[in-house]
Amino acid sequence: MLSLFSKPLPEGSMAPPFLLPDEEGTVFVLNLNRNKNVVLIFYPGDETPVCRKQLCELRDNWQRLQEKGVIVVGINPQNAESHSKFRKKHSFPFPLLVDNSKRVADLYNAGGLIVRRTVYVIGKSGKILMARRGKPSVDHILAAIAS
Repeated sequence: MLSLFSKPLPEGSMAPPFLLPDEEGTVFVLNLNRNKNVVLIFYPGDETPVCRKQLCELRDNWQRLQEKGVIVVGINPQNAESHSKFRKKHSFPFPLLVDNSKRVADLYNAGGLIVRRTVYVIGKSGKILMARRGKPSVDHILAAIAS
């Protein structure tokens, strides 16, 4: 288990490869998304107030994200049924990945007793452009891609 005080992976480092199924069973493979900007949103739980607000902000700014060619994926250990209900209820245009063992959360220093809210922006080269705990704004995410 990771320390409560562990930091996100360092910016400038290569993002660890992983594959996880989404709520529909489609497998997301990070390495197949090279040459694209990828935003990973590690969040503690479906239908919790801050998680809902964070993912709804991404949904509400979807056009801006699409203009930058951004792929967004939410990740937490809840099951596919929970993710499916959450995604449909809020009309999220991006998949929610099932990390039931928290293996990927641990790989990205977002694991622990509960998943730690952590946002990564991975550039087209596979390098981490931004790694932040909490709920950075969509403007902050887009600024990391533009830099």
